[in-house]
Amino acid sequence: MKRLSERVFSTGILNPNLRVFDVIMRTEFGTSYNSYVVRGSEATAVIDSAHPRFAALYAEELEAALGGAAPAYLIVNHTEPDHSGCIAQMLERWPALTIVTNSVAAKNLRNIVNRDDLPLHIVQDGASLSLGDRTLLFRLAPFLHWPDTMFTYLPEEQTLFPCDVFGCHYCEPGVLDTHIAYPADYETSLRYYYDCIFGPFPGFVQKGLAKLADWEIQRICPSHGPVLTKGCRLEAALSAYAAWSAPEPRNAKRIPLFYCTAYGNTRRLAQAIRNGILSIFPDADAPLLDLSDEDPDAMGQRLNESDAFLLGTPTINRDAPPPLWNLLARADAVNLAKRPAAVFGSFGWSGEGPGHIALRLQMLKCAAFAEPHRVCLVPSAADLEAARDFGAAFAAAIK
Repeated sequence: MKRLSERVFSTGILNPNLRVFDVIMRTEFGTSYNSYVVRGSEATAVIDSAHPRFAALYAEELEAALGGAAPAYLIVNHTEPDHSGCIAQMLERWPALTIVTNSVAAKNLRNIVNRDDLPLHIVQDGASLSLGDRTLLFRLAPFLHWPDTMFTYLPEEQTLFPCDVFGCHYCEPGVLDTHIAYPADYETSLRYYYDCIFGPFPGFVQKGLAKLADWEIQRICPSHGPVLTKGCRLEAALSAYAAWSAPEPRNAKRIPLFYCTAYGNTRRLAQAIRNGILSIFPDADAPLLDLSDEDPDAMGQRLNESDAFLLGTPTINRDAPPPLWNLLARADAVNLAKRPAAVFGSFGWSGEGPGHIALRLQMLKCAAFAEPHRVCLVPSAADLEAARDFGAAFAAAIK
């Protein structure tokens, strides 16, 4: 437990040894599961809880911050289990506790706690809650990064509790940004966290920032990572989110061609298809990207930022090879819907690889172009000309 002010306490749990978060995110600097206590003159509120793995330790931290008082409210800004994992135990400890959240989050909570009789107080955008001499204000912030997310603000102390926004997986024992001993690692973690969590939703980030514009903010208390303070890293975090979410002007279409190749044949098809694309869009950004040689995270970012894309695959063991599947595992399934895409590849025995990739694109709801363009073994001059025509037709379809 750490006192942030006379009335605000951090009761977060440090997890320095975590190396993978939610299956897919690297956490080389560990993480924290942040929770906060706000004591008013008439009532006390807890803002978010912690990961269920740390329920016993969290209970100790919470009791220390409460100082023997029973909390009247639990504010749930977001229901992912690393935030809501201790709610069942809290309700057992304090049966009179009221859960304050929004209607979207309420549906999730009933399935997390497995109770239909939860003591819920549903708030709308712009609602407030009095704790006596302290007030909590609420604004909904959907898709930052779940549909249930909301912001909580304490105006008397100009303190924002933004859930995952402005957070990162960086375990700081001193809790505050003023104690960060490895600033370069923190900056790396902040950007990586943004790219993974909020990168798919730049428009919603912009809307969320707009909702903060009329709040004076001296302190940001995120759900993961250090508390940010004015004059230290708070201003930089606000500026970074504004810059990272700003629309990028695009003069040329981005049409990357991702591929794997065992003997160079799929690469030759990729080159011919690219020539066809450039015949329609001479200034297109259409790089040939061999997934066996490229950084997987960078390739995932290129995929998600594309205007259209193509995937080239050989067939190995009656399937596409792992680099193609690793790329698609990084696909932003929300925003890739209706994205123009096409598949091609050279094969030897059976040629199932392109079909399997095309099926996955269908599941991602991409706008698949025609049937996969396949060639048996070494493409002939006629095959390469057909591949060029395939690329030109694909480009013309998205013009």
